[in-house]
Amino acid sequence: METPGSRTDRFGLLLDQFDRAREMAEVRLIGLGDEEYLWEPAPGCWSLRRRGEAVTPRAFGPGDWVLDLGAPDIPANEYEEVARQAASGMSVEKIAEDWSVSVERVQEVLDHTGPLEPDRTPVTTIAWRLGHLHFEFAGAWEWAFGERRQDPKLMVDFSPSAAVTLERFWPVIDRWRESVGRMTEEQLDTVGFSQYPYGGDADEPYISVLWGANLEFIHHMAEIALLRDLWRARSDGAR
Repeated sequence: METPGSRTDRFGLLLDQFDRAREMAEVRLIGLGDEEYLWEPAPGCWSLRRRGEAVTPRAFGPGDWVLDLGAPDIPANEYEEVARQAASGMSVEKIAEDWSVSVERVQEVLDHTGPLEPDRTPVTTIAWRLGHLHFEFAGAWEWAFGERRQDPKLMVDFSPSAAVTLERFWPVIDRWRESVGRMTEEQLDTVGFSQYPYGGDADEPYISVLWGANLEFIHHMAEIALLRDLWRARSDGAR
């Protein structure tokens, strides 16, 4: 049964999906405190750290606080995406550039025929997840609707305050959504409408980029929601 007021066209479905996910996420983040925001639930977490205290080789940010980022690799759950890129005609060199890895590493992935390797994605904090979404959506707007010149990794001054982060975060998300909502069908089908410098946006029609942005927002917010549940369970158990 169709929900009253819902849209069924391809653009409308993606917009409605994002709007619903955003509404759920905002409610889920009510009451987020600084200790929970920075809580590291396991050893070796990626998080938000003071410059000079980062535990990863490529931590980034323009200010006093930086977001952890490790050595580049292609995770096992992205092997099919690499194969799809190759099947679409992308050269091994271009794929390697997209993933910031060596040509040899891309070839290893393309030659992989056995079972997938265990997922070695690090555990991350809520601060890391929010920071990751923040700079990606800031950059997504800049490289589709803005001047297409600022490095996304230098656009967000990360903060150790949960309240400050959310105060800055939602306007960035809403600006991107407002600009997306004004797009024409022609723009949606334009390959390279987004020139976002990290990943394959420049080789995709924008409707595919929009689908990927929804997926990125939903899966990170779901992980944040789980971390909040674990924090609450931990706190309840300590009483």
